[in-house]
Amino acid sequence: MKPALNEKDSGLPADWQQFAQGDLLAEKINQLLQPWWQQIFGYYLLKVGDLSSGIDTQNCKIQHHVNIGNSSAKILVKAEADALPIKAHSVDAVLLAHCLEFVTDPHHVVREAHRVLMPDGYLIVTGINPISMVGALSAMPWLQTKFPWSGRFFSVSRVKDWLHLVGFEVLSEQRFFCSTMLGENNHDSRVQRWVENYLSWFGASYLLVARKRELPLTPIRPKWQLTPQYNNQVKGVSARQGSANN
Repeated sequence: MKPALNEKDSGLPADWQQFAQGDLLAEKINQLLQPWWQQIFGYYLLKVGDLSSGIDTQNCKIQHHVNIGNSSAKILVKAEADALPIKAHSVDAVLLAHCLEFVTDPHHVVREAHRVLMPDGYLIVTGINPISMVGALSAMPWLQTKFPWSGRFFSVSRVKDWLHLVGFEVLSEQRFFCSTMLGENNHDSRVQRWVENYLSWFGASYLLVARKRELPLTPIRPKWQLTPQYNNQVKGVSARQGSANN
């Protein structure tokens, strides 16, 4: 697969403050994930990427939360998102918050998440929606060195194809945060609430919740014919009767 980013573009955001409206975006993600934290149970939650470590997961029912990243002060394990030092089939949920657009091989990151997850484990992915004002502004040269425009944006349908390819079932899809992310914005205004309600398809971010599915390989036993479907003699006239008539 062709790398999503060149080596010179390998800079990763260390925290949400590096986005113009990063705190507002992280707060919105926290709100959307609260219902899911009540449904996911287990022992280990992996928060992969520096931005994932900034997401509030204190209401999650999973017992242990492990932050994996590079430069955030909150990380517990320093590692790359596409090379997790985690045993296969050992965690119950993985959070990838705005991680795929800033790595060189996002499809491999998805495969790594699938590898470490237990069967029926949850994968939560957030990212920038290219069909939005933020996506349109990526064509501006003066923004291509700033976050989030320094990354590569992938459509929701493409990310869903990656998930289906490795064996995930997508349970939920949401688009949210209708903003240009160019500066301060009043998300409590009446106009902003109307945009969030009726134009959410063009929101700056998306949220996907998927579950790892593994179908058991059950052998199909052949159906043996204990009795033939035909008699030894021809229907109507037997072979002996036919020779006697001659």
